[in-house]
Amino acid sequence: MNASPHSRRHGAGHWLAALALVLLTGSAQTTEPDYQRARYDPIHFQPAIERATDAQCLACHAEVLKPSVRPQSPAGVKAADAKAWYQETSTYEGAQDTFHRRHLQTPMARQLMTMRCTTCHQGNDPRDETPLSSATSQRLGGFTLRKTVVPTETCLKCHGQMNHAIMGLPSPWRESKAAFQNNCLLCHAAIRTTRHAVNYLNAKAIEAAGAQPGTGGDVCFGCHGGRAWYRTSYPYARHAWPGMADEVPDWAKGRPTASELRFLSDALNPTSQGAPQ
Repeated sequence: MNASPHSRRHGAGHWLAALALVLLTGSAQTTEPDYQRARYDPIHFQPAIERATDAQCLACHAEVLKPSVRPQSPAGVKAADAKAWYQETSTYEGAQDTFHRRHLQTPMARQLMTMRCTTCHQGNDPRDETPLSSATSQRLGGFTLRKTVVPTETCLKCHGQMNHAIMGLPSPWRESKAAFQNNCLLCHAAIRTTRHAVNYLNAKAIEAAGAQPGTGGDVCFGCHGGRAWYRTSYPYARHAWPGMADEVPDWAKGRPTASELRFLSDALNPTSQGAPQ
């Protein structure tokens, strides 16, 4: 049976009252939103996240930069006595530290990197519980099981294996570095000289550190294989350099000739080289 006009008007009045209550409640909680409202804040999605600053991210996620490494494990193993393999590299300084602090706040991060929250985090879509379930899943780099970082396109850049065979080295760098005086610039002073020109690295500082006699190779290897979390290497874009041969080797065919646009947006701006803002 259809509702009477009076009941329809009465129901509409309840609906409008409920809507007004939701709007008023939402406006009253704009300073301290609940979890669900915060989760769907536009800053977590494209395109707003592309313009998000570290200050905006850390306003809610400040805990990621707080020291939180346990002095010992629940089983009683002291952190100082249980070094990870990557801590054995000569460029690893200090005691164990957290993931985000290592990338944003440690002395090496401040010296050689200009990483920001959005360097790695490009947003996600809470609706993505299955592949292709939302309109943004493909544009964000494919299905990543709700993760906000695509490891193969972000982490692998600095944590992949060194492909010594492509470089023509007789053996992995740990074994062959002595023959090259632990100096990557013996070759790279003339080969692939256009490098590190991205907005998450301090190119000038990296070049200066890599030129230090005796230790420069350790600085380079620290990111190019020394802290490899993957068994594969990253297919870096092959930027053209002065004097580069016209012939493209087989291993480089099909590779891009420039880094992703979002990493080049302010790479040529000298004022961008510094601590994240």
